[in-house]
Amino acid sequence: MSSTNRLHLLIKNNQQSLLKHGLKGLEKESLRLSKQGFIAQTEHPYQLGAALTHPHITTDYSEALLEFITPPFADIDETIHFMHTIHQFVYDNLEDEFLLATSMPCGINGDESIPIAKYGHSNIGKMKHIYRKGLWHRYGRTMQSIAGIHFNYSVPEALWPVLHKLEGSKQTLGEFQSSAYFDLIRNFQRQGWLILYLFGASPAICKSFFKSRPELMTQFEEFDNGTLYHPYATSLRMSDIGYKSNNQAGLDIDYNSLNGYVDSLSHAINTPYPEYEGIGIKVNGEYQQLNSNILQIENEYYSTVRPKQIIKPCEKPTLALKRRGVQYVEIRSLDLDLFNPIGVDVNRARFIEALLLSCLVQDSPNINAEDFSIHNANQLKVAHEGRRPDVKLIHKHQSVRLQDWAYDILDGMQPICEILDANETDNVYSQALATQRELIDNPELTPSARILAKMRSEQLPFARLADHLSQQHAQNFRTQTLNAADSLKFTQMATESHKKQSEIEAQDSLSLDDFLEKYFSQS
Repeated sequence: MSSTNRLHLLIKNNQQSLLKHGLKGLEKESLRLSKQGFIAQTEHPYQLGAALTHPHITTDYSEALLEFITPPFADIDETIHFMHTIHQFVYDNLEDEFLLATSMPCGINGDESIPIAKYGHSNIGKMKHIYRKGLWHRYGRTMQSIAGIHFNYSVPEALWPVLHKLEGSKQTLGEFQSSAYFDLIRNFQRQGWLILYLFGASPAICKSFFKSRPELMTQFEEFDNGTLYHPYATSLRMSDIGYKSNNQAGLDIDYNSLNGYVDSLSHAINTPYPEYEGIGIKVNGEYQQLNSNILQIENEYYSTVRPKQIIKPCEKPTLALKRRGVQYVEIRSLDLDLFNPIGVDVNRARFIEALLLSCLVQDSPNINAEDFSIHNANQLKVAHEGRRPDVKLIHKHQSVRLQDWAYDILDGMQPICEILDANETDNVYSQALATQRELIDNPELTPSARILAKMRSEQLPFARLADHLSQQHAQNFRTQTLNAADSLKFTQMATESHKKQSEIEAQDSLSLDDFLEKYFSQS
């Protein structure tokens, strides 16, 4: 279905307002640091609840890497407000620790200083811990301590039956929905480099980040005694120093259909990898990883965008997708905004929503391995040198200026923003678009450029700037407290999560070996 048809079909039939009010949720990771500015060695604070079962406050890779999850809301203001509320509750209960406001970690002292997250004595809790041990052996702990923001977006449910009918699709409604989500995903893979240019906020890295892998330091220039950087970098978090590894580079994941995606991902989860076989699965009776395959589980596959379906307890994500199709997409390429107390703002979120809808309505041809490799190369180039004057990317097999392609993408978003703004008091989506256009006009306005400019003008290494702004945000939260009603609600959720974890632990009837065998044999 061509782009003109999909959007014009809606406009022609006066159904374009169905693009409004999709659900938006956020997930945000932040490292807990001690008062002295080092990664916290303390356990996940009890008063925040149980990381295994709390719906909104959990941990990611490390015991010190908090993850905050909002519910999805149609109004992005509510999503942002909920994220702010989580932060306030956490700071009300954090004593003398604080949250690092940057994506790239500071305050770490080699792999061993990063405590792996623990989730109690249940089989599912142990499985989560073993998976993280496997990541340590495969990629090192330092790589796993990088933080980011995930933007979850669900296209308005009311749109699907109307679009399905207007396009005269022969697929079932569920198949059509999943297929359209994959249209969106492929277009985001083509255009997603723009997120790194506009919102990338990791142009520099503490030298301490490389303590466990010093050989990587030669790729960078020295900013000062404590900092490495690339002068035109936007998001080194999204570059090849992050999660990428040789085993994943060779994966050929199919994004042309739901079945192709599930089958290719399942293949990676079931294919042994010699290097990981060398680690062993159980050594001296203790699990070192869940298995020795290319991927232990689906989440290990690193990508900028994932198709998602809400999973049932102990259900494999690929099975959830196979059984119930795609329900939403997760955009994973957002750095934490160092200048914002919660790492993200409403303007940024509105821009991303409009971009995703634009990706949905545009023509989205299938992609092959060569296309995928071009998209990856574009992303890496923008991550490492996206602000370099006249930097070129590959678009439709031709070399184009980044700025020219960026303007094209924004022009394509304009009608979407106007539809999202229709019948609203303010043109907030069009304003969000105009704000980002300024960053294409002037790269010095991008977060990555502003970070480097501040480091230069104040003669601060990256770690000092990160510490300074993180402490400032912490102080802002500490001068306020959460209102009584929200405080009570979150305190009750914490209590309930501990109770729920205890119940799960009490109900376990299988040995860990049998539990894992049953989990991986699901089909």
